Amino acid sequence: MSIQWFPGHMAKARRQVTEKLKLIDVVIELLDARIPLSSRNPMIDEIVSGKPRIILLNKADLADEKITAEWVNHFSTQGIKALPMDALSGQGVNKIPGECQGAVKELMEKRRAKGMQVRAIRTMILGIPNVGKSSLMNRLAGKKVAQTGDRPAVTKAQQWVKMGKTLELLDTPGILWPKFEDPLVGLRLAASGAIKDEIIDFQEVSLFILAYLKMYYPQSLQDRYNLKELPQDKIEMIEEIGRRRGCIVSGGHIDYDKAAELIIRELRGGKMGRISLERPNDSFTVDMARVQLMEVDYEDNR
Repeated sequence: MSIQWFPGHMAKARRQVTEKLKLIDVVIELLDARIPLSSRNPMIDEIVSGKPRIILLNKADLADEKITAEWVNHFSTQGIKALPMDALSGQGVNKIPGECQGAVKELMEKRRAKGMQVRAIRTMILGIPNVGKSSLMNRLAGKKVAQTGDRPAVTKAQQWVKMGKTLELLDTPGILWPKFEDPLVGLRLAASGAIKDEIIDFQEVSLFILAYLKMYYPQSLQDRYNLKELPQDKIEMIEEIGRRRGCIVSGGHIDYDKAAELIIRELRGGKMGRISLERPNDSFTVDMARVQLMEVDYEDNR
């Protein structure tokens, strides 16, 4: 699947971020704990250009705890501090101000040595759409200061938010990159909800999900859909799930679109358990998912 989505406001956001960086002390990079690398915009390394940075692994409550621990270690080996958290429940959020202070400790000491007045730490929150930036700001502020929504591209403009006397946050719109070089990145982003549903193929994304879960979380699939065993063919699997969940059209045929959407919604909502769709040094490939072949199989079985 080739997913490319780069709305005009995202190009504008990149320019705004670059312009505002000179005002920023530390960058908060917000990633989806279920897909840390796929939700990490590779342009940000270029954009932030050496600024102190903290990585927050949001939606950790939906991700596999063991895999999240592996990601924390993965980033640690690169000298990057990664903190699992959940902006909605507030888990881990109280650690963020302290992490920001630690990241700019040397900078603040230099300012004190020069006799400069120590001001609030200025941070910038960066992340792809629907990763939870506005929810994080609301949680840190203890009130609703940013618009939220369970869909990408809710935030359209930058805004400063004061968090007491110690922290000031600059929110920015989510920034995707113009082209996904790896097709798996597009599939993972679509599965997680980072891309508008209107432009994705539910059937293809659901087939990817089933292939990944069959490889790493087969028991979760069996438990969720009461399957005694998993069909070898992914089309048979989606048909069985459709039958068990009443995704039927006239004539008793399976409504593939409805069944596919059901699978995606239940994954996103954590109904299948805590699932990570990406892991360090992941061996899963598009060829292993057999996405293109499954599309042909689907057309033959309609």
